[in-house]
Amino acid sequence: MDRKFLHWLTGLRSKPMNRIMIFITHLGTGGMVWLLFSLVFFIQGQKTLSYRVLLALVVNGLICNLTLKPLLKRSRPSWIDKIDLLIKNPTDFSFPSGHASSSFAAATTIFFQNQGLGTLCLVLAGLIAFSRLYHFVHYPSDVVLGSLLGIAMAHLSRFIFNNYLLFLIG
Repeated sequence: MDRKFLHWLTGLRSKPMNRIMIFITHLGTGGMVWLLFSLVFFIQGQKTLSYRVLLALVVNGLICNLTLKPLLKRSRPSWIDKIDLLIKNPTDFSFPSGHASSSFAAATTIFFQNQGLGTLCLVLAGLIAFSRLYHFVHYPSDVVLGSLLGIAMAHLSRFIFNNYLLFLIG
């Protein structure tokens, strides 16, 4: 069912949408857009928020990319079904989606501090997660569970920050 949905989705591609989705997916690569947010927060004097976002990204990276992906070793749909990809075919495993988990970890962390900006960030996180389906590099279950994992990592990093790290900057 996952693969059927992905094939249906590739049938909806268009040149303008391809350009938009390539841009959106690259925003999430390596958490770059979230690192940029963190830098802007730092420069604006919102150092605590900057540190919180960085911690969420680190915790998420440790759990998602360094633990779960190598442990679960799910092949990507782009490795199984050969279709024309709009982006470079990733070389790491598919489950859970690192783009989705890091985006939701950072966006949820921002939401905890600023609901207005956080809501916009959650929309961006959703677009980044969707772009991974559009590009045929993740199954829907990778993205849904990656998004939920990111939200959980935001809660975990908030707990860690509030209970073990807040005294360092306060």
